[in-house]
Amino acid sequence: NLRDAGDPVEVARIYDKAGADELVFLDITASSDARNIKTEMVRRVAETVFIPFTVGGGIRSVDDFRMILREGADKVAVNSAAIMNPSLICEAAEKFGSQCVVVAIDAKRCPDGSWHIFKNGGRIDMGIDAVEWAIQAEKLGAGEILLTSMDCDGTKSGYDIELTCAISDAVSIPVIASGGAGTLEHFYDALTEGGADAALAASLFHYKELEISQVKDYLADRGISVRR
Repeated sequence: NLRDAGDPVEVARIYDKAGADELVFLDITASSDARNIKTEMVRRVAETVFIPFTVGGGIRSVDDFRMILREGADKVAVNSAAIMNPSLICEAAEKFGSQCVVVAIDAKRCPDGSWHIFKNGGRIDMGIDAVEWAIQAEKLGAGEILLTSMDCDGTKSGYDIELTCAISDAVSIPVIASGGAGTLEHFYDALTEGGADAALAASLFHYKELEISQVKDYLADRGISVRR
C-alpha cells in the first residue's frame, strides 16, 4: 500500500529545517526494475540540505558509489548488489572509506525465530541469516547497517526490538533501526532496549503524525542524548 508522500526535494528541505540529524533516500524499486538511481534528484537534494545524506537503490558497482558521492551524497546504501557480490563492500570501503558504505538489510522473521535477508526491495528471500550477514558486512568494511524489519515496516506497532538487539549485539558499527515507528515510545525503545544507534522513520513524519522536534524533546526528557 505505497503512497505518494510528495516531492523528495521539497520534503528533504523541510526535514533539514525541522532538525533531522540525517536524511536517507532509498529508491525502493531501482534494483527490482534493473535501473539506475535518478542522479538529478540526488544532486538537487544534496544542494538543498545541510545534514548528512545517504542514498540507496540500484547501486551495483564501485562506479555507482563514485557517481552518487560525486552528486553530493555523504553515504551510499547497498543491499541487493552486496548480497550477490559481497566484495563490493570491501572495494567501496577501500576506495571511499568505510564511513561512506552503509549496508542495508531487509530482514523477515522465519518460523524458527531466526531472520532471513531479502533482496530486490524485499521481494526475494535469500535464505541467509540476517545476524550472520550483518557480521560479515562489518568484516568486509561496512561502516553502518541500516536494518529494516519487513514484519514491522508500515505497521506503526513499534520497531522489531528483538531483531534490532540481535544485530546491535553482533556488530560494533552503528545500527540504524527502521520499520515500525508509530509512537514516541517506539523511538526510545529502539535506542535503549534495541541497542540501536539511530532510529529511522518515514510515513510518521511524511504525514505529520509526529514532528521531529517532538521526538527529540521526548528522548531528551527521558535521558537520551540528542542533537539540538
